[in-house]
Amino acid sequence: MSQQKPVEYASATPEVKAVFDDIKTTRGVPDVNNFWKYIAQHPPTLERTWDSIKDVMAPGALDPLIKELIYVAVSVTNNCGYCVASHTAAARRAGMTDEMFGELLAVVGMANETNRLAVGYRVPVDPAFE
Repeated sequence: MSQQKPVEYASATPEVKAVFDDIKTTRGVPDVNNFWKYIAQHPPTLERTWDSIKDVMAPGALDPLIKELIYVAVSVTNNCGYCVASHTAAARRAGMTDEMFGELLAVVGMANETNRLAVGYRVPVDPAFE
């Protein structure tokens, strides 16, 4: 269990409230989730992280669903239960189906297995891949 306490809107500094307000407006939600409340203990980290995630997760060459699928895959690999739950929910809102989730986890598992084999055997990169 975390020793830290979440920063609730009512007790937040004006600096934190401004970021919380932007998150709520941008995402169309009535409150920010726990991730933001906990990192708000350090306002510069809150602001920097929110600015970065808005930029990185915005539509671009990759559509929002693909970005969320990638986020889920990395979160599974990094064993971040919170991020898996949060970004799985976001991926579902963006259109991920149960079948897509199953295939995604199969790819994640296979990539982790083959990555470890390649590292363990110290397999040199083929010239064709350079």
